[in-house]
Amino acid sequence: MLRVAVARRHLYRASRPLSNLGKQSLPRIYLDHAATTPLLPAAREAMVEALERWANPSSPHAEGRAAKAALEQARERIKAALGWTGELIFTSGATEAAVLAFRRCWAEGPKPMLSTVEHDAVRRQAPEGERINIGVDGGGLLDPQQLASWLQIARGGLVAVQHVNSETGVIQPIEQIVEAIDAAGSFLFVDCAQSAGKLPLPPADMIALSAHKFGGPPGIGALLVRDLKLLVPQGGQEKGYRGGTENLPAIIGMAAALESGREWLASASTLRDRLDRATLSAGGEIVAEGSRRISTIGAYRMPGIPANAQLIQFDMAGIAVSAGSACSSGSLKTSHVLAAMGWDERAASEVVRVSFGRSTTAAEVDRFAALWTDMAAKRRAA
Repeated sequence: MLRVAVARRHLYRASRPLSNLGKQSLPRIYLDHAATTPLLPAAREAMVEALERWANPSSPHAEGRAAKAALEQARERIKAALGWTGELIFTSGATEAAVLAFRRCWAEGPKPMLSTVEHDAVRRQAPEGERINIGVDGGGLLDPQQLASWLQIARGGLVAVQHVNSETGVIQPIEQIVEAIDAAGSFLFVDCAQSAGKLPLPPADMIALSAHKFGGPPGIGALLVRDLKLLVPQGGQEKGYRGGTENLPAIIGMAAALESGREWLASASTLRDRLDRATLSAGGEIVAEGSRRISTIGAYRMPGIPANAQLIQFDMAGIAVSAGSACSSGSLKTSHVLAAMGWDERAASEVVRVSFGRSTTAAEVDRFAALWTDMAAKRRAA
């Protein structure tokens, strides 16, 4: 309650001089694409067409066989778009994919190893005390020496490393750790929710992804797996590894979204660089500035103003941003990602995340930067 009260006081002080707050003439700006991005027109059209294929893909009759053929065609289209040659199990999203991947850990093998900056959906699969934590440096990058040390002790287990961090955008150099994991007889699970459809897939034994992060529909995702022996059978569909009738329209929409190309990412890089410069000019701080980061995510600290106060003011001004991942941004808890990177609680509580999509424009970024700069200036003058 105290933090909420402090946020409200900061909001009141910072927002009073801004005459444009509350004006509804300007269109709203959506800068939270890392949480979910709008459904692409190609995906919507594909889903509408697929809704005519109403039969169950598991049914043996002609209608069911036609639905099954469409399902398998979509599976191959998705694998081709991702450049994946292994198996693909459809899930409801990356969270369920993580559940399937971790199930083998509890059937056999040592405790799983997780980087300390994993998404909460992955951390929940192996709570504190039931996992081995692998630390990161101040730039959010995995400590390879810690990993090597633990691999000597806990050989043959699962190692989980997020490809692109959902809060900071930091890209883990998966290629640099996979050889050590293989040599230890362990296997690698990579959360690619933020990178699939944007970056080439990293080398891994299992990969999780969600369609709504790259312009597909919500409620559909996949677990990519090199060898099905890594999974524990548990259902009647998806080769026996997942139960429940497949969501064919969503699967076909997912395929269409992945086939829509990555050309827009060049403009996202330009926009992120533009916002980085504006942030520094206003006296702000870029999280993990020296690390390689994906072009679609930027995390920024405004010293002196809590993130929750910033979010309220941005929302009042018609701009949607977040404080960390969507699964935890409303909890008022200190980000475990920033804590793992060495940020103290106060500094971490002043960080917001801005994330770009295909529709983001320079004018939208500039409008965000102008308000951010104004807020920072009012704070310094207070």
